Amino acid sequence: MIYSHSESTAVRKDGRYHQNCDLHADKGQYEKWNQPQNRRWSFHHLHTIVRYGFSLRAPEFMPLEPRLLPEIEQFDSVRQLTGKSSFSALVALRGETIIYERYAADFSKTSTHTIMSISKTMMHLMVGCCIENGLIDPSMEVHEYLPEIGTGYATASVQDVLDMNVINDYSEDYSDPDTTALLQNVAMGWRLPTPNQPETSNREFLQGIQSAGTSNNTGLVNYKSANTDILGWIVERVTEKTLRQHYLDIVEAAGLELPFYMSTDRLGVPNTNGGICMTARDLARYGLIFTRDGLGIRGNKIGSAAFIQAVREQKGPFYPPPFSLLYHRNHLRTDGRWIGHGGWGGQFLLVHPESATVVVFFSVLENTSASDDAHTESIIQMAEEISGLPRL
Repeated sequence: MIYSHSESTAVRKDGRYHQNCDLHADKGQYEKWNQPQNRRWSFHHLHTIVRYGFSLRAPEFMPLEPRLLPEIEQFDSVRQLTGKSSFSALVALRGETIIYERYAADFSKTSTHTIMSISKTMMHLMVGCCIENGLIDPSMEVHEYLPEIGTGYATASVQDVLDMNVINDYSEDYSDPDTTALLQNVAMGWRLPTPNQPETSNREFLQGIQSAGTSNNTGLVNYKSANTDILGWIVERVTEKTLRQHYLDIVEAAGLELPFYMSTDRLGVPNTNGGICMTARDLARYGLIFTRDGLGIRGNKIGSAAFIQAVREQKGPFYPPPFSLLYHRNHLRTDGRWIGHGGWGGQFLLVHPESATVVVFFSVLENTSASDDAHTESIIQMAEEISGLPRL
């Protein structure tokens, strides 16, 4: 443990009760758990820090056979990334075979790590099934499914929400501790409200997002984590099934071995945009769903093959440099060959369906913003190199 949970920076007026210092954030600052000097321990234990959540476990898991390829160890990209102090884990699969696996000294195959925005990929599976089953029309506007939603999303099409192609007043600049994405942490149970701030639910927070118009005409990705929460709300409404049950379906379809943790707001609604914690091996098991065209380990449909394939047609908005060859479509990133997603602070999931390759990389960036485009670019290049190896 890198810091003491018994320390307190804030005390209630009567002097008897202390605020939970892990979740406290002074004005203009990150929460204590999220400050650079504390972040590594926190990313490895976030499921024990957040205020609300649940865990799920599959009744049967997919066994993985280790057959390590020695040439991967010789890749400069692998050596450089696994040699950094930020490194936590690297797991690469070819089907159900582990072709490479390595962990940092303070991490292991049974250790849990936040996957942050890689969590968003599960919404791709849920929405894909809903579209295929005729429950969601992606051309319809959000207010047609959620009449109570505010102006920030009301007139946006579901497809634009999927593609991160919406304009509103929700900001996601992690160099600013007061960016909307971090202020949402209060509604998510990741930050304590200030003394005069009401603690709203996540969906109350979403209703407060405003905009004079939602159309994004730049052609560039306008990334907003709140989009995922909007999609989850729609999925729950049209399926008349709780999001918790949807996540249980995915956990069982993936054949996860160890517990899957999801943080929630105070009402128990999952934080779909980044609330998942799991092991590197289990994230790799989950990634195999995309190599099976959305099928679970028992052949059950948990995603849409057509919806997955449409991602690689590169019809969505694209990212600015240095990621100008990447597109965002149907809530996944792609270069036309692979599909995947990153997680804030240093995680990445890359899947190459044709070779049944899944690469999972966990790291924890300890700079102030927990962001580094060069680091992300190097992870993608390494994963592409691994996925390009000949078949076993």
